[in-house]
This record gives sequence, C-alpha cells and structure tokens, in this order.
Amino acid sequence: MHRTLTARHDRFALSRPFRIAREVKTEADTVTVSIRAGTLEGRGEGVPCSRYGESVEDALAAIEGIRPAVEAGAGREELLGLLPAGAARNAVDCALWDLEARETGRSVAALLGAPEPEPIASARTIVIDTPMMMGCAARRAAHAPLLKVKVDGRLPDAQIRAVRAAAPDARLIVDPNESWDARLVEAMQPVLAALKVDLLEQPVPAGIDACLETFRPLVPIAADESLHTREDLDRVARRYQVVNVKLDKAGGLTEGLHLARAARARGLGLMSGCMVGSSLSIAAALHIARMSDFVDLDGPIWLAKDRPGGVEDRGGTLYPPLPGFWGTP
Repeated sequence: MHRTLTARHDRFALSRPFRIAREVKTEADTVTVSIRAGTLEGRGEGVPCSRYGESVEDALAAIEGIRPAVEAGAGREELLGLLPAGAARNAVDCALWDLEARETGRSVAALLGAPEPEPIASARTIVIDTPMMMGCAARRAAHAPLLKVKVDGRLPDAQIRAVRAAAPDARLIVDPNESWDARLVEAMQPVLAALKVDLLEQPVPAGIDACLETFRPLVPIAADESLHTREDLDRVARRYQVVNVKLDKAGGLTEGLHLARAARARGLGLMSGCMVGSSLSIAAALHIARMSDFVDLDGPIWLAKDRPGGVEDRGGTLYPPLPGFWGTP
C-alpha cells in the first residue's frame, strides 16, 4: 500500500526554565513525522540538539530527502543506511514502528516479544541553581525514588550536598553535562562516594574523555555525549562503566535496541535518557527503559502542555501513555 510521509516543526513551551551547564531552555522544539498508509497513521518525534550540530530546519530537510524512499516502502533497517544517527532518523524510525503496530494489529512490545511497558521509576531532574534553591527543589521532589542533579564546575560540592540533605533517601545521578575537567572529576570522588551518589554522568567533554581510560572511579561514570551508536562502544567501554541510550542520539528505537543489547553483552550498565520533548518521544524510549538500570525520561514533565494521552508522572513513577497513543493497534 502506498505511504504518505509528512513532517512538521512542533514547539512546546516549558512550565519553567530547564537550566544545565551549557544552556537554558524555555521551549522544546521537536520534529513530528507522520507516515500514513490508507486509513492508518504512524507517528514519531525527534528533538534536534544543537550540541550535535542539529537544527529543526536541517532535520526537516533530511527527512524530505528520504521521503520518496520511505513512501516507496523502505523499512527500519533500510532507514539505517538512508539517514545518519540523530533526531531526524529517530522521528522516521519511530513512526515506522508505530505504523507497523497498527498494520499488523500487534503492539510494538508484541513485535519485540517483550512485555508491555509498565509504570517505572524515572528520575526527577533538579536543574542548576543556587545550592539553597536546588535544596528546595529537591525537598519538593524528595518522595521520588531517583533524582538527577544538574551541576557545572562552580559549586558542585555545595549543590549536591544541598540536594542530598533535602532528599536523604533518593538515589542520585549527578550530571555536569561535560563541564568538569579531569582534575575536578578526581577531586569530587570522595564527595560523591560520601553522599552516596549512584552515578556520575558525562563529567568531561566527549572530546577529551580519554583521560578516563586509566581512571578508577569510586562512583560509576556514564557516557552520554560520548555515545551515539554501536560504533562508539569499543572506545566508550574503555572509559565508562554505564552508557546512556537516547533515541535522538542513536537515531531511533531500531538502533537504540541494537545499542542497548550490545552494551549489555559487554557487561556495561544501561541508562535510558531523553531530550526535553513530548510524550511521543518517551513512548518509544520505554522499550529501552525496561532493560535499564537507570531511567531518566522526565522530558515531558517539563512541558506546560504535553500531547493528549501521553505519559504521566506520579511521585517519580512514570506511567505509560494511554492505549492507542503510540505503538499499539
């Protein structure tokens, strides 16, 4: 059956600023793809990231370039050769998964031979602010089982201590977003261990992370910006103990699953993450989350208004979208 592919730019206002080491976001700009076959429609979302040289305009142009191939019947594995890893491929790949579920009458979980997504503990993010304000934010989220603490190179010790004091029982991920250097990583190890931090995520810039090859951390370190696809694993496995699989980096659920399985085969810990986007991004990522040691999928929680029927956060537990939202007949 002939397909019709369309792509558009969607913008979502945030309910409050999302502040990390390299930027402050007040809006989420996404690319939404629809692939129609007769009366059936598959949808997918990608969130272009300027850190990787992506823009909405470039993503839309890339999708337009492969539209004839997709409309002629190109599938997910073929798509891996048509577009590079990134937000554009993610949006198209997830739309193809959604369309297949509707065409076959089988959910994406059934197609994978896996259980349907269930409620799962997902990190609540504490963005960069003064230590006092970060402590207040952590106190409001202290009931959540997992907190992700954004820091930079200025006051990380005080910021993490403030969060831990406000949320003594929560598991903690500390994420400097590449803002530390090797010296600070080493100096912070006793602090991280004493405060019972579970994971340190991408402390140094991806371009200089060779310094981690001989480093023996007291707290496991996760690769985020340093990891995109399976091709990165040889290098990453020498430097990190955990990998953060994001569908916008991997370029879709297809590559994300390949990457997650390959990482597990190497004995690496697994984290599922996301950009700040809508529930349409998160619905597919839930199929990585169920395989993961750490889940960080709170992107839609930052939106002033999400897509109807999307995921719901209740006290740090993320509930899947309503039936029919994505990936179900």
